[in-house]
Amino acid sequence: MKSQLSKEFKQFAMEQCEGSSPLYKALSLRISQDDEVLEVCLGANEGQPVPNLLFGAVQYILMKETHHALRAFYPSLTKRAETGQEAFPAFKEFVLTHHEQIRELLKTRRVQTNEVRRCAYLYPVFASLHQDLKKPLSLIEVGTSAGLQLLWDQYGYSYHGKTYGNQNAELVLTAEVKNGRLPVLPGDVPPVVERVGVDLNVSDLTDEDDRLWLKALIWPEHHERRGNFDRASMIVRENPPRLVEGNGVSLLPELAKQMNKDSLLCIFHTHVANQMPAHVREDLMEKVEALGEQRDTAHIFNNITDGKLRVDLFVNGRRTSQLIGETDGHGRWFEWHAEKWQGTESF
Repeated sequence: MKSQLSKEFKQFAMEQCEGSSPLYKALSLRISQDDEVLEVCLGANEGQPVPNLLFGAVQYILMKETHHALRAFYPSLTKRAETGQEAFPAFKEFVLTHHEQIRELLKTRRVQTNEVRRCAYLYPVFASLHQDLKKPLSLIEVGTSAGLQLLWDQYGYSYHGKTYGNQNAELVLTAEVKNGRLPVLPGDVPPVVERVGVDLNVSDLTDEDDRLWLKALIWPEHHERRGNFDRASMIVRENPPRLVEGNGVSLLPELAKQMNKDSLLCIFHTHVANQMPAHVREDLMEKVEALGEQRDTAHIFNNITDGKLRVDLFVNGRRTSQLIGETDGHGRWFEWHAEKWQGTESF
């Protein structure tokens, strides 16, 4: 078990932290070789990415402990973070001193990053679907956490200096289109007639403890992400969407029945399916296909077959599939390789 955890931390350092979080990269590499810290991680919530969970738990406790020496290494917690010395000794001491609290968090909490900037690659999908099908949208988000992405129509979007989306938005999300080319996006925001989010553990942004946990999952160097989270949280508190606690795959057929029959049903999720067992992912795809036989349905997803963003569209019972492309996990950039939705070849 420890050997597998060691590999996870090493992989996390090289594949996710490289160029994004020097602190977490350095810590992950040391953790991968430290039996005592790995021991604390045993028994973490099954199916959860342990490195994210551990770092979230540590930062969550650090946010409340205003005088611990480890805070000096966190750009999120101090104005001038320490870079001249190694952080791991202080990190290890903190983990071992707080091991009981950390173990409890690892067992009970989930990685619900709810990165709102992912809406920057979702918006062109929803806009294109509405533009081509001329139908209002009904939304079901699986793994919604606090519902930040469920309110994508409340935000503005900036791509290479051009702004789209809600023109009166209090939050404008900026992303780069790395490869491919965006379609011509409409001037108006696509109409949403109904929306609901479902999660095994809904996060309540009016609860300070839940809000603090979600903020603790944001990496220390990511100041823009924290700013986006704070503004999006305010928008969600002012316009609370309907959130349902439960198994999103099991509840999907019943939730779909409640959606406007004249709308395009849009089922979407980002960076959630990788936490589902294989049989649950298969069940999800089967349920979506069954819904697509009954009504016009779009399934927007990643992390089922691979990490790329994909769309399965069912119109009049006919399925077409589109590959959008690679996306950055935090929404900083994405590719756009999709062609027209209607008339494309299925694959």
